Amino acid sequence: MSSAARKRLVTALLLAPAAVWLFLFLVLPFAAIVVFSLGERAPAGGYAPALTLAQYANLPARATAFWNTLVLAPAGALACLLIAYPVAYYLALKVLPQRRLLLVALIVIPFWTSLLIRTYAWMYILGARGIPAWLEFLGLPEMRFINTPGAVLLGIVYGYLPLMILPIYISLERLDRRLLEASADLGATPFSTFFSVTLRLSLPGMMTGFSLVLILLLGEYLIPTLLGGGKVFFIGNALVDLFLQSRNWPFGSAIAVALVVIAVVLLLAANRLTARLSGARQVDLL
Repeated sequence: MSSAARKRLVTALLLAPAAVWLFLFLVLPFAAIVVFSLGERAPAGGYAPALTLAQYANLPARATAFWNTLVLAPAGALACLLIAYPVAYYLALKVLPQRRLLLVALIVIPFWTSLLIRTYAWMYILGARGIPAWLEFLGLPEMRFINTPGAVLLGIVYGYLPLMILPIYISLERLDRRLLEASADLGATPFSTFFSVTLRLSLPGMMTGFSLVLILLLGEYLIPTLLGGGKVFFIGNALVDLFLQSRNWPFGSAIAVALVVIAVVLLLAANRLTARLSGARQVDLL
């Protein structure tokens, strides 16, 4: 056996476990969902074999869930990005190295507790005995925070902010400081250096964090359920209703397939934007 063939064999053996895992737990389940989406609801609920696109034609029936998801998920990801970048910038470029690890650990610590418990805490804070009671005590008009899109957005930012901070922090922490010094030596202002060098070089981390948070938010169920109170539906809420309560598996599968298509389109768009801006950065540096 030649050396090239031996290398290919070793590579195939190393990739085989991951490939089998992905095929069994990703490709096959998705194929089953696609098959279900082409069927019909059985009289007693569940799936009845068929070959029809009627479930996809019925997608507008859940337009509210799609609208809430496609508005609040990108808005939440963008809010996380705007809050996370200054935090990551401070940690990577301003904090002393001996303190950096401690501060990063403080960001990760919330993941040590369940998202359910943290969301319940926000239910109390935003509920009648929380902020509204404090405002009433101060003599301010009564306001309602819970069961609103604003409450869901707040819960999204709180729950997913660490996932946005870490990729940006890593990209900034690996930034070559000599580029910043060179920009200053060439007469660039700190403002110009930030936008021309720091921001553009951290773009991959920003896109990674944004894509990660956005994809997770597209299937979010817990936060809209608890902080939305049944008034702010996401696609995840629609899927739970269709699969567990209505037992309309074909329609639920069609919505799931549509969700996957939306996620893929958004990922491709993010990759295209990253590649285009990265190309612009290379031209500027030349």
